[in-house]
Amino acid sequence: MSGTNTVGILETFSSAIEQVAESVSPSVVSVSSDGRNGTGIVWDDEGHIVTAYHVVQGLEEVEVGSDSGETFTAKVVGQDKSSDLALLKIEGKLRPIAKGDSESLRVGQFVLALANPYATKASATSGIITGVKRNIGGWWGVGIDDAIVTDARVNPGYSGGPLVDASGRMVGLNIAYMSSRGIAVPIQKVSATVQKLASGKVVGRAYLGIVTNPIPIPEDVAKMPEVAQEYGLLVLSVEAGSAAKAAGLVFGDVLLGLEDKPVTGFRDLTRLLTEEKIGKALKLKVLRGGRVEALSVTPGPAPESE
Repeated sequence: MSGTNTVGILETFSSAIEQVAESVSPSVVSVSSDGRNGTGIVWDDEGHIVTAYHVVQGLEEVEVGSDSGETFTAKVVGQDKSSDLALLKIEGKLRPIAKGDSESLRVGQFVLALANPYATKASATSGIITGVKRNIGGWWGVGIDDAIVTDARVNPGYSGGPLVDASGRMVGLNIAYMSSRGIAVPIQKVSATVQKLASGKVVGRAYLGIVTNPIPIPEDVAKMPEVAQEYGLLVLSVEAGSAAKAAGLVFGDVLLGLEDKPVTGFRDLTRLLTEEKIGKALKLKVLRGGRVEALSVTPGPAPESE
């Protein structure tokens, strides 16, 4: 390949990235209040803005600024700590972001992470997708199921901003930068959460009413065919009147599985206790006194979080 051709390819690629960033910028806004600066995404024509929960945690109103210099007072109309998402509402119209499909993402795919923490033209970093459908625990006190992982740097202020594909379509919402990797909530999860928050609903989780701690299972027990795993969750306490109490769980039990899915740590259990499990009888696999037992548990709704 000649030098001239190489330059031409690079210029074409550079120009394409510039066009994507330029086209997405009007849909990327600043979210600020109380000394915090983050990013938000214009979701629809009705004035809804999506951002990260930890950007607006504990706030009722924030200031939103567009790349054109317009500012708005936004109400925080809904929050979901479990997915680190929040929904804002302004009285005004901005350009909604184009939405893509996170289910079709592939490792190696090119993406841009955009942010606008100071109400200017959006800034951007680029990279590739390094992982999809990952279960991630975070410093912000929550974990994200089916997270998108990229090597695009998510700088301070990028929380709440969009992750977009090469066509400028949003495929995720950036929430963190951990171990040199950007973490984003997939657009499908964002859409489902926004729909509930916009209608005034609380995003629910199924709840057992137990306190647990991961523990290693003794090697001889772990090798038993009915166990076949090295870790489980030790039950430290059971709430009175809870689903776990009704199911017969007691201190010292070790949770091994739920609905035939192994449970080896906190994230496994929370990932399985989705809203759809509320009120349904579930099969719980428990190690008790060196024997494996099957219990039936019917989770209730989790107490509302802030």
